[in-house]
Amino acid sequence: MYRFLLTPRWWGINVFVVLAIPFCIFMGSWQLGRFEDRVQDHETATTQHESARREAARPLAELLPVDKATVGKQTTVTGRYDDQLLVPERKLDDREGFYVLTLLRTDGGRALPVVRGWLPGEPDPAKAPAPPTGEVTVTGALQAAESPGSNGVSGRSGWPAGQTGAINAATLLNLVPYDVYDAWVTLNEGDSGMRAVPVSAPQGTGLDLKAFQNLGYTAEWFAFVGFVVFMWFRLARRELELARDAELGIVTEDEEPGGTGDAGKSAESAESEASGDEVGEPRAGLTS
Repeated sequence: MYRFLLTPRWWGINVFVVLAIPFCIFMGSWQLGRFEDRVQDHETATTQHESARREAARPLAELLPVDKATVGKQTTVTGRYDDQLLVPERKLDDREGFYVLTLLRTDGGRALPVVRGWLPGEPDPAKAPAPPTGEVTVTGALQAAESPGSNGVSGRSGWPAGQTGAINAATLLNLVPYDVYDAWVTLNEGDSGMRAVPVSAPQGTGLDLKAFQNLGYTAEWFAFVGFVVFMWFRLARRELELARDAELGIVTEDEEPGGTGDAGKSAESAESEASGDEVGEPRAGLTS
């Protein structure tokens, strides 16, 4: 009854199923592992930020370049404030506002972007407090350069004068006439009554859209396993039913040779009767 499973067509189906199931399980497990790695990175980054606030501030040179190990670390830098820019479209506690970004010129000539605080509403230079004059020493959390279009950073271009959409060296070098560090610092306490900007996790360490995409892909791959198994059993059941019908002599119209069913038989009977009338049986009135 199950000999159809050894036919060439079913050999192909069986080989496909045997290869597809472990492949789908492997891909689903890999996507699940990616999701678990992102969860672990998120927990590690959160713990790191909490412990970094309790650590002693270190010189900026010891923490560069910024990576997952140094982001959020406390640093202290001495210099003089220079140009001030506004960073619009930044939310804090679900309120729209802007950062007040001031460039701190160090003794080496390069400038460190310092976010002195956050203000609600539309960006307005009149609302932004002027930076302190003279030499100052700032202490805050080191942050990685921002990428436009990610982590809530606007991807727009063509901002008004005195504004920038992202905090990174490539953007700021077009706005100021001196070198800029490819990193920035957010003060632990907001300057001049502004709210301090909280430390943000580095890219790829949060439970963002990509993390939940990995979880969704995991469900899809395991769903494919169930679909493959379901289709194999459905096809095998159909084939088995056809084999049993054939043994019992039950043949449907679609399976008759030549595609003829009851209608074909009726047509053949009609032709046979007509032939009998014309040849085998003489008609009345023609006999001698």
